[in-house]
Amino acid sequence: MSMNVMAETTFLKDLLSEADKKWMVRVRAVYLSMSEGSGAIPLLAVPKDAIEIEDIFIPELDITYFFTKHIAAELVLTYPQKHKLHFQNSAIGPFKSGTFKHLPPTLMFQYHFLPDSWFRPYIGAGVNYTFFFDEKINVPGITPLRLETGSLGGAVQFGFDVKLSKISAHIPEGFFLNADLKKVWINSRVKAFGVTISNLYPDPLVAGVGIGYRF
Repeated sequence: MSMNVMAETTFLKDLLSEADKKWMVRVRAVYLSMSEGSGAIPLLAVPKDAIEIEDIFIPELDITYFFTKHIAAELVLTYPQKHKLHFQNSAIGPFKSGTFKHLPPTLMFQYHFLPDSWFRPYIGAGVNYTFFFDEKINVPGITPLRLETGSLGGAVQFGFDVKLSKISAHIPEGFFLNADLKKVWINSRVKAFGVTISNLYPDPLVAGVGIGYRF
């Protein structure tokens, strides 16, 4: 019985994260590579996938909580981002149609493969809810266009943390170099006069690098 209790205690100790290291905060610089997915707009002679969304760099703040050494949840945050829209083809030719803003908080659940190593890869999956607002989208000589207020979609990620104190003894414990790649699925309806005329699928591929601190 004593051996069983000791084995269970050891198992729990190995499974659970250390009490003072359940949190990790990362700051990343990320590049949003936007998809050109969109529905056709027959009324304007706009073919499928003819709406181009500008790719941009943005800052990102990520807050992670470790339930165990292997299992964690990450909240991905940034401030509202502004994108330019460009119609590549239409009845009046290509044209710049304006801008829109969006706020895309994402919640990921992660599995960390090597939680005690200096190199710590992980995978994650979760949900994204994107808020669209402040649209200034116009078709010259026709009508302003609007985007549906919100979009709920899935997200997946792969990344890794590198323990910086293993690279240099001058770097304090708890600091990590991070690289992360996410794919996010977003769907918004395009409306004119309150009527849906198409769909927009920005579906960004999000590549980022940054610094994290575990505490």
